[in-house]
Amino acid sequence: MKKLVLFISWFPITLLTIFTSLRMYEQLVRTKDLESLVKVQARQVLSSQTPFLAYAAIPQASTTIKTAVQIEDARPVMIDQYLTRYDSPLAGYGQFIVQAAERYDVDPYLFIAIAQQESNLGKKMPSSDCYNAWGYGIHSRGTLCFTSWEEGIETVLKGLSNKYLERGLTDPEDIMRTYTPFSNGSWASGVDQFIEELTTGNF
Repeated sequence: MKKLVLFISWFPITLLTIFTSLRMYEQLVRTKDLESLVKVQARQVLSSQTPFLAYAAIPQASTTIKTAVQIEDARPVMIDQYLTRYDSPLAGYGQFIVQAAERYDVDPYLFIAIAQQESNLGKKMPSSDCYNAWGYGIHSRGTLCFTSWEEGIETVLKGLSNKYLERGLTDPEDIMRTYTPFSNGSWASGVDQFIEELTTGNF
């Protein structure tokens, strides 16, 4: 009788375990750029100067990865880590940037890479209250500024989508010819490098 009860209870528990495992695996697979995020977290833990600091860093890394899996997208977390790493005033806007970028069908890593190339991620702007980290609309007649980071993000993403991507200008080299026509090629090289840093997690 005991064996029968064990068998009867074992079967649904096993099915539940298999279903839960498959569900978790599916969620992991769907999480965009998770592999790069895991690499960044592992590097941060391993670079700790003492075993104690390494051990203390594990819960933070675990929470970061869990957050990415919950929203099925590691890109907002990766972007925020990148922005924080370089002390950018845009740090904390990762989720907002990714959501807005998806609305306009723009690669959020390209968007961040342009900000890195143009203003060191918002640290070198015409003024601190300009909220234009992308060098967008800056020309001989003056500088285009925004009232907030949210407005700047939305406006520049919309502009990139309408004036560049929808016209087939998708590579940094193609974008450069219109965005900054006097560049000798260093602009596109820089943007490519920063996209690679974000994509691989090597920053």
